[in-house]
Formats: sequence, C-alpha cells, structure tokens
Amino acid sequence: MFLYLVQHAEAKKEEEDSARPLSEKGLQDIARVAAYCAQLDIKIDKIFHSTKLRAKQTAGILFENLKPMKGISEVDGLSPLDDPNIWAARVKDLQENVMLVGHLPHLARLASLLLSGNVDKNMVSFRMGGIVCLRKDDTGIWSLQWMLVPEVIIGEKGIGYSCDGL
Repeated sequence: MFLYLVQHAEAKKEEEDSARPLSEKGLQDIARVAAYCAQLDIKIDKIFHSTKLRAKQTAGILFENLKPMKGISEVDGLSPLDDPNIWAARVKDLQENVMLVGHLPHLARLASLLLSGNVDKNMVSFRMGGIVCLRKDDTGIWSLQWMLVPEVIIGEKGIGYSCDGL
C-alpha cells in the first residue's frame, strides 16, 4: 500500500483573502506536479482532503489529473493541529493507495509517527505543493519511497528549477 501525503500548494495571505484560496503560483505549481504524476502513471484509489479551501483546491487539481477510481472526499482529521494518531489508525489496515491532502504541522507529524513511531522526530521536510510517498510493507512497516516538489519539475518553457534550499 502506498500513502501519498500532500501539503497544499501556496495559498494567498490571509490579509489578501481570508478564505485563503490558492495563489496563482500555487495553482501553477500543483498543476505541474499533478501533470507530472499523471505522466508517471501513479495509481491512487482515493484522495482525501481537509475542510480548508486551499487543500480542497489542491486535491481537486490532483483528482483531475490522477483520476482515482474511488473519487475524492473531504474528511476530518487533516487540519493543521489535528492529532496524527487519527490518520495513523485509519491507514493501519488500508490495502488501497490513498492520498491525503492537508497542512503542516499535521502531515509532518503523521509522517514522523508512521516512519519512527514518534510524532516529534521531524522525519520529512514538506514543501507546499509537494508529495511524499510512503509505503507500507506486508508486515505493517512504513518506509519513505520518494518525495516530489514543484521546483524539481521542468517548467513549461523547458526551464529547470534549482534544488537549492531543498
């Protein structure tokens, strides 16, 4: 089973729009990441996203590109300060490949919990619009498989993005 953890793409500042929809850069970044994942033929059964608009928009763009068989759902337990144990318990017995679109610090704490058993270990540095792929083996042990951030995908004009600061 693969678990894809996605931090929402860049959102507008609260002073600009209190609903915090995705910024133009955020829309472009997640569209690029989603299209790249579709080219790689990544198979996802279902996408779950938080109740916040920026996560819903990010998940929607991923849904359009990846076309998960079981659709997309808004769920609880993926907000920034939610307890990562909620989703750790939910994915424990899952056999299908799912994508969770949410926020920091929740996603970082969930990844750390699954990978090390300790929510405070900070095992993965998430990036806005990035995807972290975890795999659960037959014994229930999680491992980090890969991470994709918008900056490493070739842009539409063929311009590469630097990995500085990643």
